[in-house]
Amino acid sequence: MRTMTPFRGVTTLQDQINRLFSDAFERNEGESNLTAWAPAVDISENEHELLVKADLPGIDPKELDIRVENNVLTIRGERKFEKKVEQDNYLRVERTYGAFSRSFALANTVNPEGIKADYQNGVLNLIVPKREEAKPKQIKVNVGSGAETPRVAAAAAGR
Repeated sequence: MRTMTPFRGVTTLQDQINRLFSDAFERNEGESNLTAWAPAVDISENEHELLVKADLPGIDPKELDIRVENNVLTIRGERKFEKKVEQDNYLRVERTYGAFSRSFALANTVNPEGIKADYQNGVLNLIVPKREEAKPKQIKVNVGSGAETPRVAAAAAGR
């Protein structure tokens, strides 16, 4: 018969927490300032286009690489650590630095040739237009026009 130890998993969880904190504090100085990061992105859609907004503060827009290949939109860039100030002068470094890459699959309904990019106040806005055939079309329904098509008239007569 196996005895149940109610706190058996607690030591494992405690070990994991300790390892997490020790890993965070034992990094070398260069590694702690240059960790991998990915900018936050919002994607919305309306009937005419997709809108992609990426938070990229401190990035030179000339350093951004935005491309579409095989219906995949990729945004690449790098936020470089400011070397003007000696690292010893920093009391806290919380912003992340280094290269990033974000990729998003696009539907066949978009027109990649019409993508427009705008960078303002640290936010990259991409407007991805939809193809004309993908845009919704409203069909007007005529009600009570009195004129029946021959097929409808024949069906109504039982023929």
